[in-house]
Formats: sequence, C-alpha cells, structure tokens
Amino acid sequence: MPLVDHSGLPTFSDLRTQGHEILTLDRAEHQDIRELHIGFLNMMPDAALRATERQFVRLVGACNRIAQFYVYPFSVPGLARDAETRAYIEDHYSRFEDLREAGLDALIITGANVATPEVEREAFWEPLVEVVEWARESVASVLCSCLATHALVRHLHGIERTPMRSKRWGVYGHHVRDRSHPLVREINTRFDVPHSRHNDVSREQMEEAGLAVLVESDEAGVHIATSPDRFRIIYLQGHPEYDANSLLKEYRREAQRFLAGEIPLPPPFPDHYFDEEARHRARDYLDEAVRARDAGTEVPDDLEQRIEPLLDNTWGDSAKAIVNNWLGLVYQLTDLDRRTPFAPGIDPDDPLGLMGR
Repeated sequence: MPLVDHSGLPTFSDLRTQGHEILTLDRAEHQDIRELHIGFLNMMPDAALRATERQFVRLVGACNRIAQFYVYPFSVPGLARDAETRAYIEDHYSRFEDLREAGLDALIITGANVATPEVEREAFWEPLVEVVEWARESVASVLCSCLATHALVRHLHGIERTPMRSKRWGVYGHHVRDRSHPLVREINTRFDVPHSRHNDVSREQMEEAGLAVLVESDEAGVHIATSPDRFRIIYLQGHPEYDANSLLKEYRREAQRFLAGEIPLPPPFPDHYFDEEARHRARDYLDEAVRARDAGTEVPDDLEQRIEPLLDNTWGDSAKAIVNNWLGLVYQLTDLDRRTPFAPGIDPDDPLGLMGR
C-alpha cells in the first residue's frame, strides 16, 4: 500500500519523482477502502487449465495482505473442451454476462493453443474481442499473457506477430528498460523469466505502435510492455506465473512424442533451465526409454521425478512483485463502484499521469 505525504517531508517528493506511489493527504483522507474484484479469463487447453488457474490465482494471493481479492475465473466459447472440463467450468467458473453486469476492477487474460498462425481466424476470436472491447471501457487495467498479448496487439494496434524459426523456450535473463514506471518499482533490475512460444512481437513493432517497453531480454525479446497510456493494458510475452517444473512438463510431453514416433529426434533442452546433471539424467532416461520401447517392454515414466529435484525457480519473487505493483496501482485508481473503472479525477487516457513526462 502507498505512503501518504501527510507532512510535506522532502523524502516523499523525492520518492515520488523516482516512481513511487505517494498519496497526497487530501486524496488519502477521501479514499474509501474496499476489496478488489479481478476477472480471470482462462483460455488454456484442458490439460493446463487448472494449473494455469492455480498459478495466476497464487500470484494474486501473494500480493499485500491489506486488500481482499475476489478472483472470478471464466472462459469463452470457441475453445475445444472435453466433457470433464466443460463440467468443471460449469460448476466453478463465472459467466461473462454476470461479470459484465457486476463489474470488475482488473482482468487477467491467459494464453491459448491455436491451430492457425492468424489468431483472428480462431473460433474464440470474436468472443475474446467482445470481452476486450468491454474491458477497454469498464476495467481499470488488463494483464495479458503470451497468446493473449499477441491477440490484443493484433486487434488493438494492428501488429502482426512473427513466426520464429524454432520454439523459444527456456529461462532467460531480462533487464528493466524503464526504471521510472511504477509497475517495476522496487523489483530487481535484472531477473529471469520463462518463455515458451513459437511467435514473437519485437520491440520495434511495439514502439512503432506507441507501446512502452518496460522489460526486455537481449536473447528472448520483450517481456513486458504497456498500452500507449502506460497502464490500461499490460502485455507479457513471457510466463512469470510458471511453476519451477512447468518447462519440465513441456519437455516431458515432447519426449513422449519422440518415443511415440511423432517427431524424429529427441527434443532440445529448454535454454538455461537444466544444469549439467539434469541434462545427464534426461539423456539417460531417453536412452533407457528407447531401449525399452524397441525391446517391447514397459517404457519408464519417471522423467520428472529424476529431474525435478535439480530445478530452481529464479523468477517467482519478481513475478510476485510485479503483480503486487499492478494490483496496488489498480487499487489506488479504481472507483468505489466496481462498475466504474476510475475514481473521480483520474484521466482514463493517462491514469498514471505519465504521459506528460
């Protein structure tokens, strides 16, 4: 929660110029304290639906312990679902129509699996656009992950993502490029982020469209950017929500495809993720599995158990800090009525007051 400049202490002014959230005494005295209502549009495929749900809800729950957070998972039509997942969504998820009527303070949109390079050809495109267009008018800020980022920059800014020659997956070092933005206040200026994607939107494309790049990797590209107003939409290309073993599970799926003959070669190791011992164990596992497969005996299925104890999570704390900053900003800017995105006096076109700087 922000500090209150109640005495004119020069340190408050110094901190404000460094990007810290400092409330004036008048604003603090007239501020109503309430809970935050956060929508969570989960478009992930069935196998990852609940894990992604848990990962993002955990990030929200790791924020400050003063505000209360109500998280409302929901989904959209046009996504392939089996009967079990449809029943789970029916039992536990909200309906967008109900959330639209009640209002939300913030919205998180996940990635999704797509069948075509042109995301606008996907069956979920029109339902997603409906949510986005409502959120642009009614929600203080939207946080987009991976495919959602590519979909929204296509819809809102006309940016076409670029297919990469090979999948970018691994854990990459990043630098904060704009240290003055309050979204990255008090986080490490250099930190890791997992990536897992086949397409890219470059810094040049984003900046040409007026987006502001906040965090970037020399190797993996842009991780965090914002809409031109610097707050209404936060774009992520990486996966800060990932568990320590998320990339390992992806590697296991690719290894299973290799063992089933679906791909001709063993999958490459995720970049900067396995240490030498983990690579050694992965090679041993594949050797044993191939021998068992070729001999017609039972193929071992303990790849994760062999490698997981060797994995480190080098991104979780930074992810929590960024989400904490994001929701802290939402908390300060949103209206007492959750159907109204901003409190009186907040400019929707410049909610953080950064455009004149």
